[in-house]
Amino acid sequence: MSDNSISTDKAPKPVGLYPHARRVGNLLFLSGVGPRVAGSDATDSGVPGLQLDKNGNFIAFDFEAQCHSVFQNVKAILEASGSKWENLVDVTVFLVNMKRDFHTYNRLYAEYFKDAQPCRTTVEINSLPTPIAIELKCIATID
Repeated sequence: MSDNSISTDKAPKPVGLYPHARRVGNLLFLSGVGPRVAGSDATDSGVPGLQLDKNGNFIAFDFEAQCHSVFQNVKAILEASGSKWENLVDVTVFLVNMKRDFHTYNRLYAEYFKDAQPCRTTVEINSLPTPIAIELKCIATID
């Protein structure tokens, strides 16, 4: 199989050895995308609305800011891959606290996906590799 991997500096650097996306035929598979800002790395929070003390304890937390950021990161990866927001066909959402965050996520999702409505699955997980509260795994088409 030829290497159809895609990486961009417009999205946060992956926290492991994997591309932001991989194209197979006319499908685009995005690796898990979190809310860290581009240019941040795994040793620096870089998460909008998140402030940690020197021991890594939460000082400030804004889940809504994380949602907006994760959507922007997905959009950046799609565009760098030759796709677009409207081409998303499937979104898997990982939340670390369903009870606290689902209502906010669902409200913002409805705003971002008002016109384009991919399939969606939302699951709660114990944790993610960095101090984030949300991650998206997406599949899109490429025209």
